[in-house]
Amino acid sequence: MVDASEPFAAPGRRRGLSLRYMADSAFLIIVIYIVMAIVYVVVQPSALSAYSIEALFNNSLPLMLAAAGATFVILQGGFDLSVAGTISLVNVTIAVTPLDGAGGALTLVGLSLAIGVTVGAINGFIVAFLKIQAIAATLATMIIGQGLALVILKAPGGSVSDFIVYELTGSVLDRLPIALVIALCMIAFWTLFSRLDAGRNLLAVGQDRKAASLSGIDVARTEFFAFVWAGAFYGLAGYMLAAQTSTGNPSAGEPFLLLTFAAVALGGTAFGGGRGGVTASVFGAATLMLMQKVLFSMGVSSFYTGVIQGIIMILAVLFSTAVQHAAKTRGAE
Repeated sequence: MVDASEPFAAPGRRRGLSLRYMADSAFLIIVIYIVMAIVYVVVQPSALSAYSIEALFNNSLPLMLAAAGATFVILQGGFDLSVAGTISLVNVTIAVTPLDGAGGALTLVGLSLAIGVTVGAINGFIVAFLKIQAIAATLATMIIGQGLALVILKAPGGSVSDFIVYELTGSVLDRLPIALVIALCMIAFWTLFSRLDAGRNLLAVGQDRKAASLSGIDVARTEFFAFVWAGAFYGLAGYMLAAQTSTGNPSAGEPFLLLTFAAVALGGTAFGGGRGGVTASVFGAATLMLMQKVLFSMGVSSFYTGVIQGIIMILAVLFSTAVQHAAKTRGAE
């Protein structure tokens, strides 16, 4: 005899799995981005032009990179304020080292990564092995980074090579923005990384450090490399910011301090660690920048832009939290 309750139970389980997928993936922020993109096209007819699309992704890429880096630290339950200092330091370094051509661009990419990884390694060592609170340690490195940026370049200026400015902010075959290609590479990298032991360890440490340690995961090593990965992405963010602005500014990284965490929050990554991912943070950053474009196109005064952005962020985070709660409730049934 067939159990009459079975046909009704299965759909419930499927809905629970669907909600769980929505809560744990980048699905929600991708939907929000698509909706906002549609609004942008409606209010700004030129939004679909090649120039507008290229400019949008160029403006978004530095924040995407910064948010991706911060996600590594946040996923394991940490916090990293050094993003501002690292971006400023890399930005001015690029501006006072104008190496020409493709070889010069690659050399400066390596230099940017070296600076970012060094800052990240210092943060990781202090936090993971010396057991200093992450906020205190990364606040110190942020201040040091900004101080060094002022030593290198006391005021906005310098110059970035033409190859970096024009080639890295252009498009492939005049159709596909290079910034979009880099963003897709970030997503592909995270998709692979999250399936490796290193990625699973990162999430496990964020969910429960003690349980992760008991299961054989080297918590200190995982924490250390989370900061190293973060520093590498911050270095790339500073590099691409220099490409976008074509000059250096010792205060270039300051706006990224709050925007980076806003992008991560908007993407749905849990600040307590253990849930979220780089893909969601990348779309969170892209959504923040697109939001600015939409508000500007609608004629909203810059005085109210921050207020409206904050309200939309709160609503998005509340909605994401509601979906997570619903997923847990259905999963428990």
